[in-house]
Amino acid sequence: MRKLIITLGLLFLLQLAWVPTSQAAAPLESEGFWHTVQRGETLFSIGRRYGVNPYAICRANGLYNCSFIWAGQRLFIPYDHSGPQHPICSFTHYVQRGQTLYSISRNYGVPLWVIVRANGIHNPNYIYVGQRLCIP
Repeated sequence: MRKLIITLGLLFLLQLAWVPTSQAAAPLESEGFWHTVQRGETLFSIGRRYGVNPYAICRANGLYNCSFIWAGQRLFIPYDHSGPQHPICSFTHYVQRGQTLYSISRNYGVPLWVIVRANGIHNPNYIYVGQRLCIP
């Protein structure tokens, strides 16, 4: 009888500790950013665009099938902390007078922190005229 009570007590404690996926804590914005899936995109193409392993995106979003995403779905893109990346540049941009990283990021539709990371910029408030930027 004592073993049964202990077992039931442990099961009760485990149930209290379990948090369903829908109630899990939201990812921290400092650990990544959000992307809305466009028609024709795959996890592989999204991962390549941002220089992030597609399986890391799959894990960060709790997807059961990494091959199934749909247009309009919001995915959290985690930053890859494994070291320096060599992103594929979709565009090369040369900074013009009066431009900021924010205005450049809006112009290309790429999150500011993706540009910062792709170019190894330490201070996003400091860019200079003529600076060459890789836009992933």
